[in-house]
Amino acid sequence: MAKIFSVVGRAGAARVVSPVARALLRAGVTPDVVTLIGTGAVLAGALGFVARGHILTGLIIITLSVSTDMLDGAMARARGYSTPFGAFLDSTMDRIADAAVFGSLAFWLGNTGHPLPAIGALICLGAGQVISYAKARAQSVGFECNVGIAERAERLIIVGVGGLFYIFGLDLVFWIAIWVLAVLSLITVGQRILYVRRQAAGMRTPLGNADGPGPAAADSATAGDGDAPRTGEGDGDSSDPVPSPGRGAGT
Repeated sequence: MAKIFSVVGRAGAARVVSPVARALLRAGVTPDVVTLIGTGAVLAGALGFVARGHILTGLIIITLSVSTDMLDGAMARARGYSTPFGAFLDSTMDRIADAAVFGSLAFWLGNTGHPLPAIGALICLGAGQVISYAKARAQSVGFECNVGIAERAERLIIVGVGGLFYIFGLDLVFWIAIWVLAVLSLITVGQRILYVRRQAAGMRTPLGNADGPGPAAADSATAGDGDAPRTGEGDGDSSDPVPSPGRGAGT
């Protein structure tokens, strides 16, 4: 249901966003500037209001700010090209914004004596980062990973709708929404892992022979964390290089 709302909402918003995007381009504003402004506004809404329990104000600011995620993309399309740095910046700022939203929510819930929904918010935070990292890492090694029932738009819609119920005094519905999102996020992580595993079934990366390490092994030995391919999946080889979450693509 959230995915349906996401598709319909994006289609409707595109009619409003496109003229604004063209006007900003004529004024000399770049998509990267819009990305940074939007992220700053999300941080202000999350850290300045949600973390202190001002859910309505925070929700309004965050909702308006997240719309810039469509605006910078519309600006890139309107000018006819995008840049690798723009794509990198947009993805990185999205991760920062998501962490601020769910981190602030967990902080507020924990400080107001609601440990269970606070734990749910922390799961949403962690799983959301893994969902994005899994896609980026899969693409970096040549696989598709556009699957999952709770992608970024759906996650924000669910927590936003839950926040509206809280504003009208239905606290329990908000707590349930957080845990539903936590479960859906974990399911999405599993979906992406299984999807990539199916694509990678039977594939092997040569690392050398019995006489000594070959060029591939030498390269992987000198590569930084996150650059070396993970090999021998399923054979229990504990020496397989595992990418570091701090250095791989998409972090």
